[in-house]
Amino acid sequence: MDNQNNLPLHLGIIMDGNGRWAKKRGMPRTFGHKAGAEALRSVVDECRRLGIRYVTLYAFSTENWKRPAEEVSVLMDLFDRYLDEAAARLDKSRIVFLGDKSAFPDRLRSKMEQLELDSRDIDDFTIMLAMNYGGRDELVRAARAIAAKAVRGDISPDEISEDTIARELYTYPAVECDYIIRTSGEQRLSNFLMWQSAYSEFYFTDVMWPDFGVKQLHEALDEYTHRKRRFGGI
Repeated sequence: MDNQNNLPLHLGIIMDGNGRWAKKRGMPRTFGHKAGAEALRSVVDECRRLGIRYVTLYAFSTENWKRPAEEVSVLMDLFDRYLDEAAARLDKSRIVFLGDKSAFPDRLRSKMEQLELDSRDIDDFTIMLAMNYGGRDELVRAARAIAAKAVRGDISPDEISEDTIARELYTYPAVECDYIIRTSGEQRLSNFLMWQSAYSEFYFTDVMWPDFGVKQLHEALDEYTHRKRRFGGI
Protein backbone atom coordinates (compact mmCIF):
# COMPACT_ATOMS: atom_id res chain seq x y z
CA MET A 1 0.00 0.00 0.00
CA ASP A 2 1.25 3.46 -0.90
CA ASN A 3 -0.30 5.35 2.02
CA GLN A 4 -1.14 3.49 5.20
CA ASN A 5 -2.01 6.78 6.89
CA ASN A 6 -5.10 7.10 4.70
CA LEU A 7 -6.76 3.81 5.58
CA PRO A 8 -10.47 3.62 6.39
CA LEU A 9 -11.42 3.95 10.04
CA HIS A 10 -14.42 1.67 9.52
CA LEU A 11 -14.26 -1.13 6.95
CA GLY A 12 -17.28 -3.20 5.93
CA ILE A 13 -16.91 -6.53 4.15
CA ILE A 14 -19.62 -8.48 2.33
CA MET A 15 -18.10 -11.95 2.30
CA ASP A 16 -19.69 -13.43 -0.82
CA GLY A 17 -18.98 -16.43 -3.05
CA ASN A 18 -18.43 -19.34 -0.66
CA GLY A 19 -21.02 -21.54 -2.35
CA ARG A 20 -19.88 -20.82 -5.89
CA TRP A 21 -16.26 -21.34 -4.87
CA ALA A 22 -17.15 -24.83 -3.64
CA LYS A 23 -19.30 -25.62 -6.69
CA LYS A 24 -16.39 -24.84 -9.02
CA ARG A 25 -14.42 -27.50 -7.17
CA GLY A 26 -17.19 -30.07 -7.31
CA MET A 27 -17.79 -29.77 -3.59
CA PRO A 28 -20.93 -29.02 -1.55
CA ARG A 29 -21.65 -25.41 -0.59
CA THR A 30 -20.84 -26.21 3.03
CA PHE A 31 -17.23 -26.88 2.01
CA GLY A 32 -17.02 -23.30 0.76
CA HIS A 33 -18.31 -21.89 4.04
CA LYS A 34 -15.62 -23.75 5.96
CA ALA A 35 -12.96 -22.36 3.60
CA GLY A 36 -14.48 -18.89 4.00
CA ALA A 37 -14.11 -19.15 7.77
CA GLU A 38 -10.39 -19.73 7.32
CA ALA A 39 -10.08 -16.65 5.09
CA LEU A 40 -11.86 -14.57 7.71
CA ARG A 41 -9.17 -15.14 10.32
CA SER A 42 -6.27 -13.84 8.23
CA VAL A 43 -8.16 -10.82 6.92
CA VAL A 44 -9.37 -9.72 10.36
CA ASP A 45 -5.91 -10.18 11.88
CA GLU A 46 -4.39 -8.03 9.13
CA CYS A 47 -7.00 -5.31 9.62
CA ARG A 48 -6.08 -5.23 13.29
CA ARG A 49 -2.37 -5.06 12.49
CA LEU A 50 -2.90 -2.18 10.07
CA GLY A 51 -4.74 -0.12 12.66
CA ILE A 52 -8.23 -0.14 11.16
CA ARG A 53 -10.54 0.68 14.07
CA TYR A 54 -13.79 -1.06 13.09
CA VAL A 55 -14.44 -4.04 10.82
CA THR A 56 -18.04 -4.98 10.10
CA LEU A 57 -18.55 -8.41 8.55
CA TYR A 58 -21.77 -9.43 6.81
CA ALA A 59 -21.88 -12.99 8.07
CA PHE A 60 -25.57 -14.01 8.06
CA SER A 61 -28.47 -11.93 6.79
CA THR A 62 -32.13 -12.07 7.78
CA GLU A 63 -32.74 -13.67 4.37
CA ASN A 64 -30.16 -16.43 4.83
CA TRP A 65 -32.59 -18.48 6.94
CA LYS A 66 -34.23 -19.42 3.61
CA ARG A 67 -31.22 -21.54 2.65
CA PRO A 68 -31.33 -25.36 2.93
CA ALA A 69 -31.48 -26.59 6.54
CA GLU A 70 -28.18 -28.48 6.20
CA GLU A 71 -26.36 -25.37 5.03
CA VAL A 72 -27.82 -23.25 7.84
CA SER A 73 -26.80 -25.92 10.34
CA VAL A 74 -23.19 -25.88 9.10
CA LEU A 75 -23.13 -22.08 9.27
CA MET A 76 -24.37 -22.19 12.86
CA ASP A 77 -21.68 -24.74 13.75
CA LEU A 78 -19.00 -22.53 12.21
CA PHE A 79 -20.39 -19.55 14.06
CA ASP A 80 -20.33 -21.51 17.32
CA ARG A 81 -16.68 -22.38 16.72
CA TYR A 82 -15.86 -18.76 15.95
CA LEU A 83 -17.44 -17.66 19.23
CA ASP A 84 -15.21 -20.07 21.14
CA GLU A 85 -12.11 -18.81 19.31
CA ALA A 86 -13.05 -15.19 19.93
CA ALA A 87 -13.59 -15.90 23.62
CA ALA A 88 -10.06 -17.34 23.79
CA ARG A 89 -8.64 -14.12 22.29
CA LEU A 90 -10.49 -11.52 24.32
CA ASP A 91 -7.39 -9.37 24.62
CA LYS A 92 -7.37 -8.86 20.85
CA SER A 93 -10.69 -7.20 20.01
CA ARG A 94 -14.08 -6.03 21.12
CA ILE A 95 -16.91 -8.09 19.65
CA VAL A 96 -20.31 -6.61 18.81
CA PHE A 97 -23.19 -8.44 17.12
CA LEU A 98 -25.47 -6.55 14.76
CA GLY A 99 -28.92 -8.03 14.31
CA ASP A 100 -31.69 -9.77 16.21
CA LYS A 101 -30.17 -12.36 18.56
CA SER A 102 -33.54 -13.82 19.52
CA ALA A 103 -33.63 -16.07 16.44
CA PHE A 104 -30.57 -18.05 17.55
CA PRO A 105 -30.56 -21.13 19.80
CA ASP A 106 -30.22 -20.32 23.51
CA ARG A 107 -26.69 -21.70 23.66
CA LEU A 108 -25.44 -19.47 20.83
CA ARG A 109 -27.31 -16.43 22.08
CA SER A 110 -25.82 -16.86 25.54
CA LYS A 111 -22.31 -17.04 24.07
CA MET A 112 -22.93 -13.93 21.98
CA GLU A 113 -24.14 -11.91 24.94
CA GLN A 114 -21.30 -13.08 27.16
CA LEU A 115 -18.69 -12.27 24.52
CA GLU A 116 -20.06 -8.75 24.10
CA LEU A 117 -20.03 -8.28 27.85
CA ASP A 118 -16.51 -9.65 28.37
CA SER A 119 -14.98 -7.59 25.54
CA ARG A 120 -16.81 -4.30 26.16
CA ASP A 121 -13.77 -2.48 27.60
CA ILE A 122 -11.53 -3.09 24.55
CA ASP A 123 -11.57 0.06 22.45
CA ASP A 124 -8.66 -0.10 19.99
CA PHE A 125 -10.17 -2.67 17.62
CA THR A 126 -13.82 -3.69 17.20
CA ILE A 127 -15.23 -6.53 15.13
CA MET A 128 -18.93 -6.12 14.36
CA LEU A 129 -20.52 -9.32 13.13
CA ALA A 130 -23.79 -8.85 11.26
CA MET A 131 -25.75 -11.97 12.24
CA ASN A 132 -29.45 -12.27 11.43
CA TYR A 133 -28.99 -8.72 10.21
CA GLY A 134 -30.80 -6.67 7.60
CA GLY A 135 -30.31 -2.96 6.95
CA ARG A 136 -34.02 -2.29 6.45
CA ASP A 137 -34.89 -4.30 9.55
CA GLU A 138 -32.38 -2.20 11.50
CA LEU A 139 -34.07 1.02 10.35
CA VAL A 140 -37.52 -0.33 11.25
CA ARG A 141 -36.20 -1.22 14.70
CA ALA A 142 -34.77 2.29 15.10
CA ALA A 143 -38.05 3.89 13.98
CA ARG A 144 -40.01 1.86 16.49
CA ALA A 145 -37.66 2.82 19.31
CA ILE A 146 -37.95 6.52 18.44
CA ALA A 147 -41.74 6.25 18.10
CA ALA A 148 -41.93 4.66 21.55
CA LYS A 149 -39.94 7.56 23.00
CA ALA A 150 -42.28 10.02 21.30
CA VAL A 151 -45.35 8.27 22.74
CA ARG A 152 -43.80 8.48 26.22
CA GLY A 153 -43.13 12.16 25.67
CA ASP A 154 -39.35 11.75 25.84
CA ILE A 155 -38.90 13.39 22.45
CA SER A 156 -41.03 15.48 20.11
CA PRO A 157 -41.20 14.85 16.35
CA ASP A 158 -39.49 18.19 15.71
CA GLU A 159 -36.50 17.05 17.74
CA ILE A 160 -35.86 13.94 15.63
CA SER A 161 -32.60 14.34 13.69
CA GLU A 162 -30.09 12.18 11.87
CA ASP A 163 -28.24 11.82 15.14
CA THR A 164 -31.44 10.60 16.82
CA ILE A 165 -31.69 7.79 14.28
CA ALA A 166 -27.97 6.98 14.36
CA ARG A 167 -28.14 6.48 18.12
CA GLU A 168 -30.72 3.72 17.69
CA LEU A 169 -28.70 1.68 15.19
CA TYR A 170 -26.87 -1.51 16.10
CA THR A 171 -23.54 0.08 15.16
CA TYR A 172 -23.75 3.05 17.54
CA PRO A 173 -21.39 4.61 18.63
CA ALA A 174 -19.06 3.46 15.81
CA VAL A 175 -18.41 5.93 13.01
CA GLU A 176 -20.20 5.45 9.70
CA CYS A 177 -18.65 3.01 7.27
CA ASP A 178 -15.86 4.49 5.15
CA TYR A 179 -15.26 1.63 2.75
CA ILE A 180 -17.17 -1.50 1.75
CA ILE A 181 -15.55 -4.46 0.03
CA ARG A 182 -17.70 -7.06 -1.71
CA THR A 183 -16.23 -10.23 -3.12
CA SER A 184 -17.40 -12.65 -5.87
CA GLY A 185 -18.29 -10.13 -8.58
CA GLU A 186 -21.70 -9.02 -7.32
CA GLN A 187 -22.18 -5.26 -7.25
CA ARG A 188 -24.89 -4.48 -4.73
CA LEU A 189 -25.32 -3.84 -1.01
CA SER A 190 -27.80 -6.67 -0.38
CA ASN A 191 -29.39 -4.87 2.58
CA PHE A 192 -26.05 -4.23 4.33
CA LEU A 193 -25.53 -1.06 6.42
CA MET A 194 -28.19 0.92 4.53
CA TRP A 195 -27.86 4.01 6.74
CA GLN A 196 -24.19 3.75 7.60
CA SER A 197 -23.10 3.46 3.94
CA ALA A 198 -24.57 6.79 2.81
CA TYR A 199 -21.09 8.10 1.93
CA SER A 200 -19.14 4.86 1.78
CA GLU A 201 -16.66 4.15 -0.97
CA PHE A 202 -17.16 0.75 -2.65
CA TYR A 203 -14.79 -1.89 -3.95
CA PHE A 204 -16.03 -4.87 -5.95
CA THR A 205 -13.81 -7.80 -6.87
CA ASP A 206 -14.41 -11.03 -8.78
CA VAL A 207 -12.34 -12.93 -6.21
CA MET A 208 -14.48 -15.38 -4.24
CA TRP A 209 -14.34 -14.92 -0.50
CA PRO A 210 -12.37 -18.12 0.29
CA ASP A 211 -9.60 -16.84 -2.03
CA PHE A 212 -9.62 -13.34 -0.54
CA GLY A 213 -6.52 -13.06 1.65
CA VAL A 214 -4.04 -10.50 2.89
CA LYS A 215 -2.76 -9.76 -0.63
CA GLN A 216 -6.27 -9.04 -1.90
CA LEU A 217 -7.03 -6.95 1.17
CA HIS A 218 -3.95 -4.81 0.53
CA GLU A 219 -5.00 -4.32 -3.10
CA ALA A 220 -8.45 -3.16 -2.01
CA LEU A 221 -7.08 -0.82 0.64
CA ASP A 222 -4.52 0.59 -1.78
CA GLU A 223 -7.42 1.53 -4.07
CA TYR A 224 -9.07 3.36 -1.17
CA THR A 225 -5.96 5.42 -0.41
CA HIS A 226 -6.12 6.90 -3.92
CA ARG A 227 -9.74 8.02 -3.70
CA LYS A 228 -10.84 11.53 -2.81
CA ARG A 229 -13.90 11.62 -0.60
CA ARG A 230 -15.93 14.81 -1.10
CA PHE A 231 -19.07 14.13 0.98
CA GLY A 232 -21.15 16.20 -1.43
CA GLY A 233 -18.56 18.98 -1.76
CA ILE A 234 -16.24 19.87 -4.61
